[in-house]
Amino acid sequence: MKTAILSAFHPFRGGIAQFNGNLYAELGKSADVKAFNYSRQYPGFLFPGKTQYVSAGDDSFPVQSEAILDTANPLNWPSAVRKIRRWQPDLLLMRYVMPYFAPSLGYVARRLKGGSCKVVAIADNIIPHERHIIDRPFTKYFLSGLDGCVTLCDAVAEDLRKWAPELPSKVIFHPLYSHFGEKLPREEAERILGLTPGMKNLLFFGLIREYKGLDILLKAFDTLPEDYQLIVAGECYGPFDKYQELIDASPAKDRIHLFRHYIDDADVKKYFSAADLTVLPYRSATQSGVSSASYHFEVPMVVTAVGGLKETIGDTGTGLVADRVDAQSVAERIIEYFSDASLREKCVGSIRRERERLWTGFSRELLKFADEL
Repeated sequence: MKTAILSAFHPFRGGIAQFNGNLYAELGKSADVKAFNYSRQYPGFLFPGKTQYVSAGDDSFPVQSEAILDTANPLNWPSAVRKIRRWQPDLLLMRYVMPYFAPSLGYVARRLKGGSCKVVAIADNIIPHERHIIDRPFTKYFLSGLDGCVTLCDAVAEDLRKWAPELPSKVIFHPLYSHFGEKLPREEAERILGLTPGMKNLLFFGLIREYKGLDILLKAFDTLPEDYQLIVAGECYGPFDKYQELIDASPAKDRIHLFRHYIDDADVKKYFSAADLTVLPYRSATQSGVSSASYHFEVPMVVTAVGGLKETIGDTGTGLVADRVDAQSVAERIIEYFSDASLREKCVGSIRRERERLWTGFSRELLKFADEL
Protein backbone atom coordinates (compact mmCIF):
# COMPACT_ATOMS: atom_id res chain seq x y z
CA MET A 1 0.00 0.00 0.00
CA LYS A 2 1.52 3.31 -1.12
CA THR A 3 1.27 5.43 2.03
CA ALA A 4 1.67 9.17 2.59
CA ILE A 5 2.00 10.60 6.09
CA LEU A 6 1.11 14.27 6.63
CA SER A 7 2.23 15.57 10.01
CA ALA A 8 5.21 17.00 11.89
CA PHE A 9 8.58 15.39 11.22
CA HIS A 10 12.19 16.33 11.93
CA PRO A 11 13.38 19.11 12.24
CA PHE A 12 10.29 19.78 14.39
CA ARG A 13 10.88 18.61 17.94
CA GLY A 14 8.68 16.76 20.39
CA GLY A 15 6.74 13.57 20.85
CA ILE A 16 4.60 13.87 17.71
CA ALA A 17 7.64 14.14 15.44
CA GLN A 18 9.30 11.28 17.35
CA PHE A 19 6.24 9.08 16.92
CA ASN A 20 5.96 9.92 13.22
CA GLY A 21 9.62 9.15 12.63
CA ASN A 22 9.27 5.72 14.21
CA LEU A 23 6.09 5.02 12.22
CA TYR A 24 7.69 6.14 8.95
CA ALA A 25 10.68 3.85 9.51
CA GLU A 26 8.51 0.84 10.36
CA LEU A 27 6.06 1.28 7.48
CA GLY A 28 9.00 1.76 5.13
CA LYS A 29 10.18 -1.79 5.79
CA SER A 30 7.29 -3.24 3.81
CA ALA A 31 5.64 -0.40 1.86
CA ASP A 32 6.33 2.67 -0.25
CA VAL A 33 6.07 5.57 2.21
CA LYS A 34 6.52 9.33 1.84
CA ALA A 35 6.65 11.89 4.64
CA PHE A 36 4.89 15.21 3.99
CA ASN A 37 5.89 17.77 6.60
CA TYR A 38 4.62 21.14 7.74
CA SER A 39 6.31 24.17 6.23
CA ARG A 40 4.90 26.00 9.26
CA GLN A 41 3.49 24.06 12.19
CA TYR A 42 2.39 27.01 14.35
CA PRO A 43 2.73 30.77 13.97
CA GLY A 44 5.34 31.93 16.44
CA PHE A 45 2.88 33.86 18.60
CA LEU A 46 0.80 30.70 19.19
CA PHE A 47 3.73 28.55 20.26
CA PRO A 48 4.33 28.78 24.03
CA GLY A 49 7.84 27.28 24.06
CA LYS A 50 11.20 28.71 23.06
CA THR A 51 11.48 26.96 19.71
CA GLN A 52 9.58 24.44 17.59
CA TYR A 53 12.76 22.93 16.20
CA VAL A 54 15.40 20.49 17.40
CA SER A 55 18.73 21.91 18.49
CA ALA A 56 21.82 21.58 16.32
CA GLY A 57 23.32 18.80 18.43
CA ASP A 58 20.15 16.79 18.99
CA ASP A 59 20.18 13.29 17.49
CA SER A 60 16.37 13.11 17.25
CA PHE A 61 14.75 10.85 14.68
CA PRO A 62 15.77 12.27 11.27
CA VAL A 63 13.36 11.72 8.39
CA GLN A 64 13.63 12.89 4.79
CA SER A 65 10.39 14.77 4.21
CA GLU A 66 8.79 17.29 1.88
CA ALA A 67 7.56 20.41 3.68
CA ILE A 68 4.25 21.33 2.00
CA LEU A 69 1.61 22.54 4.48
CA ASP A 70 1.48 25.95 6.17
CA THR A 71 -1.25 25.41 8.74
CA ALA A 72 -1.81 29.15 9.18
CA ASN A 73 -2.12 30.11 5.50
CA PRO A 74 -5.24 28.88 3.65
CA LEU A 75 -3.79 30.12 0.35
CA ASN A 76 -1.14 27.39 0.69
CA TRP A 77 -3.55 24.50 1.27
CA PRO A 78 -4.52 23.82 -2.39
CA SER A 79 -0.83 23.52 -3.24
CA ALA A 80 -0.38 20.93 -0.46
CA VAL A 81 -3.28 18.91 -1.89
CA ARG A 82 -1.76 18.97 -5.38
CA LYS A 83 1.62 17.77 -4.12
CA ILE A 84 0.10 14.82 -2.30
CA ARG A 85 -2.08 13.93 -5.30
CA ARG A 86 0.95 14.08 -7.58
CA TRP A 87 2.53 11.28 -5.54
CA GLN A 88 -0.68 9.20 -5.96
CA PRO A 89 -0.89 7.48 -2.55
CA ASP A 90 -3.35 4.70 -1.75
CA LEU A 91 -3.49 5.87 1.87
CA LEU A 92 -3.03 9.25 3.53
CA LEU A 93 -2.29 9.16 7.26
CA MET A 94 -2.66 12.30 9.37
CA ARG A 95 -1.90 12.95 13.04
CA TYR A 96 -4.63 14.88 14.86
CA VAL A 97 -3.45 16.51 18.06
CA MET A 98 -5.67 19.54 18.67
CA PRO A 99 -8.42 21.62 16.99
CA TYR A 100 -5.91 24.20 15.74
CA PHE A 101 -4.95 21.73 13.00
CA ALA A 102 -8.54 20.95 11.98
CA PRO A 103 -9.01 23.61 9.26
CA SER A 104 -5.80 22.85 7.34
CA LEU A 105 -5.83 19.06 7.76
CA GLY A 106 -9.59 18.95 7.22
CA TYR A 107 -9.22 20.87 3.95
CA VAL A 108 -6.62 18.40 2.69
CA ALA A 109 -8.61 15.38 3.88
CA ARG A 110 -11.82 16.44 2.14
CA ARG A 111 -10.02 16.86 -1.18
CA LEU A 112 -8.23 13.51 -1.03
CA LYS A 113 -11.15 11.47 0.28
CA GLY A 114 -13.48 9.79 -2.15
CA GLY A 115 -11.02 8.96 -4.91
CA SER A 116 -8.45 6.19 -4.99
CA CYS A 117 -6.89 7.41 -1.71
CA LYS A 118 -8.23 6.51 1.73
CA VAL A 119 -7.78 9.12 4.47
CA VAL A 120 -7.13 7.92 8.03
CA ALA A 121 -6.25 9.96 11.10
CA ILE A 122 -4.28 8.84 14.13
CA ALA A 123 -5.91 10.90 16.89
CA ASP A 124 -4.00 11.68 20.06
CA ASN A 125 -6.97 13.63 21.38
CA ILE A 126 -10.53 14.37 20.31
CA ILE A 127 -11.42 16.62 23.24
CA PRO A 128 -8.32 18.73 24.02
CA HIS A 129 -6.88 19.09 27.52
CA GLU A 130 -7.25 22.88 27.38
CA ARG A 131 -10.74 23.78 26.12
CA HIS A 132 -11.75 26.54 23.68
CA ILE A 133 -14.98 27.55 21.95
CA ILE A 134 -13.62 26.34 18.59
CA ASP A 135 -13.09 22.74 19.74
CA ARG A 136 -16.37 21.14 18.70
CA PRO A 137 -16.97 22.78 15.29
CA PHE A 138 -13.34 22.49 14.20
CA THR A 139 -12.99 18.87 15.28
CA LYS A 140 -16.31 17.85 13.70
CA TYR A 141 -15.19 19.49 10.44
CA PHE A 142 -11.97 17.50 10.48
CA LEU A 143 -13.58 14.17 11.38
CA SER A 144 -16.18 14.49 8.63
CA GLY A 145 -13.38 14.43 6.05
CA LEU A 146 -12.02 11.03 7.11
CA ASP A 147 -12.58 7.48 5.97
CA GLY A 148 -11.44 6.14 9.35
CA CYS A 149 -9.72 7.04 12.61
CA VAL A 150 -7.26 5.24 14.88
CA THR A 151 -7.04 6.18 18.55
CA LEU A 152 -4.23 5.27 20.93
CA CYS A 153 -6.37 4.43 23.96
CA ASP A 154 -9.96 3.59 24.89
CA ALA A 155 -10.61 6.99 26.49
CA VAL A 156 -10.05 8.82 23.19
CA ALA A 157 -12.11 6.17 21.38
CA GLU A 158 -15.05 6.98 23.69
CA ASP A 159 -14.72 10.69 22.89
CA LEU A 160 -14.62 9.86 19.18
CA ARG A 161 -17.81 7.81 19.37
CA LYS A 162 -19.61 10.76 20.99
CA TRP A 163 -18.58 13.22 18.28
CA ALA A 164 -18.53 10.96 15.20
CA PRO A 165 -20.46 7.76 16.01
CA GLU A 166 -20.63 6.62 12.36
CA LEU A 167 -16.91 7.00 11.62
CA PRO A 168 -15.08 3.64 11.39
CA SER A 169 -12.47 3.51 14.13
CA LYS A 170 -10.01 1.23 15.89
CA VAL A 171 -7.96 1.40 19.09
CA ILE A 172 -4.28 0.52 18.62
CA PHE A 173 -2.29 1.28 21.76
CA HIS A 174 0.67 3.66 21.70
CA PRO A 175 3.81 1.66 20.82
CA LEU A 176 7.02 2.05 22.75
CA TYR A 177 9.85 4.36 21.81
CA SER A 178 13.18 2.68 21.19
CA HIS A 179 15.32 5.47 19.74
CA PHE A 180 16.56 7.00 23.00
CA GLY A 181 19.56 4.69 23.31
CA GLU A 182 20.67 2.32 26.03
CA LYS A 183 20.21 2.96 29.73
CA LEU A 184 23.22 4.43 31.52
CA PRO A 185 24.60 3.05 34.78
CA ARG A 186 22.59 4.70 37.54
CA GLU A 187 25.70 6.12 39.25
CA GLU A 188 26.84 7.76 36.02
CA ALA A 189 23.43 9.34 35.41
CA GLU A 190 23.27 10.66 38.99
CA ARG A 191 26.76 12.14 38.63
CA ILE A 192 25.90 13.86 35.34
CA LEU A 193 22.75 15.39 36.83
CA GLY A 194 24.36 16.36 40.13
CA LEU A 195 22.09 14.18 42.26
CA THR A 196 22.78 12.83 45.72
CA PRO A 197 23.55 9.10 45.36
CA GLY A 198 21.65 6.46 47.30
CA MET A 199 18.29 8.28 47.37
CA LYS A 200 14.87 7.28 46.07
CA ASN A 201 14.63 9.21 42.82
CA LEU A 202 11.28 10.45 41.48
CA LEU A 203 11.03 11.83 37.94
CA PHE A 204 8.57 14.32 36.49
CA PHE A 205 9.42 14.47 32.80
CA GLY A 206 8.18 16.39 29.78
CA LEU A 207 6.58 19.70 28.95
CA ILE A 208 5.18 21.44 32.02
CA ARG A 209 1.55 22.42 31.46
CA GLU A 210 -1.32 23.07 33.86
CA TYR A 211 -3.10 19.78 33.17
CA LYS A 212 0.04 17.75 33.91
CA GLY A 213 -0.18 18.53 37.63
CA LEU A 214 3.40 19.36 38.63
CA ASP A 215 1.96 21.40 41.51
CA ILE A 216 0.20 18.25 42.77
CA LEU A 217 3.48 16.36 42.79
CA LEU A 218 5.34 19.20 44.53
CA LYS A 219 2.76 19.17 47.34
CA ALA A 220 2.98 15.38 47.57
CA PHE A 221 6.78 15.56 47.71
CA ASP A 222 6.61 17.81 50.77
CA THR A 223 5.11 14.91 52.74
CA LEU A 224 7.66 12.26 51.75
CA PRO A 225 10.62 11.18 53.95
CA GLU A 226 14.04 12.76 53.57
CA ASP A 227 15.50 9.89 51.54
CA TYR A 228 13.53 10.99 48.46
CA GLN A 229 14.66 13.45 45.81
CA LEU A 230 12.65 14.84 42.90
CA ILE A 231 13.87 15.44 39.34
CA VAL A 232 11.78 17.89 37.29
CA ALA A 233 12.92 17.84 33.66
CA GLY A 234 11.17 19.78 30.92
CA GLU A 235 10.32 23.16 29.46
CA CYS A 236 7.42 25.08 30.98
CA TYR A 237 4.65 26.22 28.63
CA GLY A 238 3.38 29.24 30.52
CA PRO A 239 4.55 30.99 33.71
CA PHE A 240 6.60 28.91 36.14
CA ASP A 241 5.89 31.32 39.02
CA LYS A 242 3.34 29.20 40.90
CA TYR A 243 5.60 26.15 40.81
CA GLN A 244 8.59 28.20 41.96
CA GLU A 245 6.56 29.56 44.88
CA LEU A 246 5.73 26.01 45.98
CA ILE A 247 9.38 25.01 45.69
CA ASP A 248 10.63 28.06 47.62
CA ALA A 249 8.17 27.33 50.45
CA SER A 250 8.91 23.60 50.50
CA PRO A 251 10.77 22.03 53.45
CA ALA A 252 12.23 19.67 50.85
CA LYS A 253 13.41 22.34 48.39
CA ASP A 254 17.07 21.24 48.66
CA ARG A 255 16.03 17.83 47.30
CA ILE A 256 14.19 19.20 44.25
CA HIS A 257 16.37 19.30 41.14
CA LEU A 258 15.11 21.50 38.29
CA PHE A 259 16.09 21.12 34.62
CA ARG A 260 13.81 23.73 33.08
CA HIS A 261 14.51 23.32 29.40
CA TYR A 262 13.41 21.11 26.54
CA ILE A 263 15.18 17.75 26.85
CA ASP A 264 16.86 16.76 23.59
CA ASP A 265 16.46 13.13 22.54
CA ALA A 266 20.15 12.52 23.16
CA ASP A 267 19.74 13.53 26.82
CA VAL A 268 16.53 11.67 27.68
CA LYS A 269 18.45 8.60 28.87
CA LYS A 270 20.22 10.61 31.58
CA TYR A 271 16.98 11.35 33.43
CA PHE A 272 15.34 7.95 33.12
CA SER A 273 18.60 6.16 33.97
CA ALA A 274 18.72 8.01 37.29
CA ALA A 275 15.03 7.48 38.11
CA ASP A 276 13.45 4.81 40.31
CA LEU A 277 9.90 5.92 39.54
CA THR A 278 8.25 8.20 36.98
CA VAL A 279 5.28 10.18 38.33
CA LEU A 280 2.48 11.43 36.06
CA PRO A 281 0.10 13.38 38.36
CA TYR A 282 -2.09 14.53 35.47
CA ARG A 283 -5.42 16.30 35.90
CA SER A 284 -6.48 15.05 32.47
CA ALA A 285 -4.85 12.74 29.99
CA THR A 286 -5.33 10.47 27.04
CA GLN A 287 -2.19 8.43 26.51
CA SER A 288 1.32 9.65 27.21
CA GLY A 289 4.58 9.55 25.29
CA VAL A 290 6.33 9.90 28.65
CA SER A 291 5.03 6.47 29.65
CA SER A 292 6.45 5.03 26.42
CA ALA A 293 9.90 6.42 27.26
CA SER A 294 9.56 5.13 30.81
CA TYR A 295 8.81 1.66 29.45
CA HIS A 296 11.91 1.81 27.26
CA PHE A 297 14.11 2.41 30.31
CA GLU A 298 12.14 -0.04 32.50
CA VAL A 299 11.09 2.62 35.01
CA PRO A 300 7.68 1.92 36.66
CA MET A 301 5.16 4.72 37.11
CA VAL A 302 2.68 6.26 39.51
CA VAL A 303 -0.19 7.87 37.60
CA THR A 304 -3.59 9.37 38.30
CA ALA A 305 -6.76 7.59 37.16
CA VAL A 306 -7.55 9.92 34.28
CA GLY A 307 -8.00 9.31 30.57
CA GLY A 308 -6.10 6.31 29.28
CA LEU A 309 -3.50 6.17 32.06
CA LYS A 310 -5.41 3.71 34.24
CA GLU A 311 -5.83 1.19 31.43
CA THR A 312 -2.33 1.54 29.99
CA ILE A 313 -0.47 1.62 33.34
CA GLY A 314 -2.66 0.25 36.11
CA ASP A 315 -4.36 -2.50 34.13
CA THR A 316 -1.07 -3.71 32.66
CA GLY A 317 0.67 -3.82 36.05
CA THR A 318 3.48 -1.48 34.99
CA GLY A 319 2.79 0.97 37.79
CA LEU A 320 0.34 2.15 40.43
CA VAL A 321 -2.73 4.35 40.05
CA ALA A 322 -3.65 7.08 42.53
CA ASP A 323 -7.33 6.91 43.50
CA ARG A 324 -7.75 10.69 43.42
CA VAL A 325 -6.11 13.57 41.60
CA ASP A 326 -4.59 15.10 44.71
CA ALA A 327 -1.29 15.24 46.57
CA GLN A 328 -2.23 12.82 49.35
CA SER A 329 -3.29 10.05 46.98
CA VAL A 330 -0.16 10.48 44.81
CA ALA A 331 2.07 10.39 47.90
CA GLU A 332 0.34 7.23 49.17
CA ARG A 333 1.03 5.39 45.92
CA ILE A 334 4.67 6.50 45.91
CA ILE A 335 5.15 5.21 49.47
CA GLU A 336 3.38 1.96 48.58
CA TYR A 337 5.69 1.39 45.63
CA PHE A 338 8.90 1.81 47.62
CA SER A 339 7.59 -0.19 50.60
CA ASP A 340 7.22 -3.47 48.70
CA ALA A 341 10.23 -4.97 46.89
CA SER A 342 8.09 -7.70 45.31
CA LEU A 343 5.76 -5.04 43.89
CA ARG A 344 8.70 -3.26 42.30
CA GLU A 345 9.89 -6.51 40.72
CA LYS A 346 6.39 -7.24 39.46
CA CYS A 347 6.11 -3.80 37.81
CA VAL A 348 9.45 -4.17 36.04
CA GLY A 349 8.46 -7.65 34.87
CA SER A 350 5.23 -6.27 33.43
CA ILE A 351 7.16 -3.53 31.63
CA ARG A 352 9.41 -6.14 30.02
CA ARG A 353 6.36 -7.94 28.68
CA GLU A 354 4.91 -4.67 27.37
CA ARG A 355 8.17 -3.86 25.57
CA GLU A 356 7.43 -6.69 23.18
CA ARG A 357 4.57 -4.55 21.82
CA LEU A 358 6.72 -2.47 19.48
CA TRP A 359 6.19 -0.69 16.16
CA THR A 360 5.84 -3.78 13.97
CA GLY A 361 2.53 -4.78 15.54
CA PHE A 362 1.23 -1.20 15.53
CA SER A 363 2.01 -0.73 11.84
CA ARG A 364 0.52 -4.08 10.89
CA GLU A 365 -2.75 -3.31 12.69
CA LEU A 366 -2.88 0.19 11.22
CA LEU A 367 -2.52 -1.00 7.62
CA LYS A 368 -5.00 -3.83 8.19
CA PHE A 369 -7.59 -1.33 9.46
CA ALA A 370 -7.02 0.96 6.46
CA ASP A 371 -7.20 -1.92 4.01
CA GLU A 372 -10.58 -3.05 5.39
CA LEU A 373 -12.23 0.39 5.09
